[in-house]
Amino acid sequence: MRAEVAASWHRSAAAGVPAESEAAPITLGDADLRAARAAHPLAQVFPLLDDVLGQAARDCDAVMAVADEAGHLLWVCGSGTALRRAESIGFVAGSNWDERVAGTNAPGLALATGAPATVNRSEHFRQSVRSWSCAAAPIHDPGTSQLLGVLDVTGGDQIVVPQTMALIRAAVRLAETELARDRLVVRPPEQRTIHPSLRIEALGRSDALVTLDDARGHTARFRLSPRHSEMLLLLASAPQGLSGDELAVLLYEDDGGSSTLRAEMNRLRHLLDESFLASRPYRITAASAGDWLAVEARLASGDVAAALRLFRGPLLPRSTAPGVVRMRESLTHQLRAAVLASGQADLVSSWTRSAWGADDYEAWARQRDLLAPGSPLRALAQGQLARLDHELGL
Repeated sequence: MRAEVAASWHRSAAAGVPAESEAAPITLGDADLRAARAAHPLAQVFPLLDDVLGQAARDCDAVMAVADEAGHLLWVCGSGTALRRAESIGFVAGSNWDERVAGTNAPGLALATGAPATVNRSEHFRQSVRSWSCAAAPIHDPGTSQLLGVLDVTGGDQIVVPQTMALIRAAVRLAETELARDRLVVRPPEQRTIHPSLRIEALGRSDALVTLDDARGHTARFRLSPRHSEMLLLLASAPQGLSGDELAVLLYEDDGGSSTLRAEMNRLRHLLDESFLASRPYRITAASAGDWLAVEARLASGDVAAALRLFRGPLLPRSTAPGVVRMRESLTHQLRAAVLASGQADLVSSWTRSAWGADDYEAWARQRDLLAPGSPLRALAQGQLARLDHELGL
């Protein structure tokens, strides 16, 4: 079994999905479904998706579906015979195919991982779905990168071929382009503003990956050295800027780093282009974003599942810079506390299955307590607790 499918089975089992259930639950009645469709941003691009992909699904006796970010199927279309067969497993408008509700499936897996996914026959968690295959890809807001929903094609064995996924991804790109075009406001030249942007990816990485956009049509993407990664991370977390002394204290474990800091800052400014960094105080002048900041924002909004999905590992895990260590420990502790307090076994299971949560005794105990008495994952949790008891000499 593929690793991503095995992880999905764990999440499905931890959430208590019965493998023998026939159909996914209907969670939106007719009135709620109409309201959800009318209010959803994908309503404006569904006709495009139906034209590009829906007709192809009908031609190959398959079903195309568009789900929202919570897994509700808002639109389902396809050939008459395929739609009738899909009804038997609850693959209808208004049903919920989040993997925590319906078990492992392509739309649910795409929502959980934020990446395109395929699920073939026996890879489905529920037995009733194992005569089907499906392929899906997430759709994001082109302005904010927020997950809007997922586009899926479900049918027979012909679905899980590279050509199907290529067609799905092309349809997603068309939809996202259409959403961006509809939101574009053209200003007179004298009213136009230029907003350079900088994005930093540092979760689970020993060196940061930086994407620059100067708002004039030029973009660049490159990795920084570990030291430059630490410097940029600290500046991105202090929008008001930092004096040389403040940055040195956060960056170096001992005193005497001021002259070294000036030299490193000059190199970093040369790498990024002087327009992205200013001095007195040191600060980023472009609009900045970071993957760890996105996790913090999700936690602040109470969306623990999204925060856990975005968390790709501790922040610059090899860094010993005092300021970075404090940020790393704070974020990891916040996320861990939110996961344990969520009361959702599937979220705790995702934490314990990670490299950073594999030896978390409290998390394994919490997972055991949240699982139903007959869950097969209780034995796994008990076994891990026994292992840790032995290793810790308890």
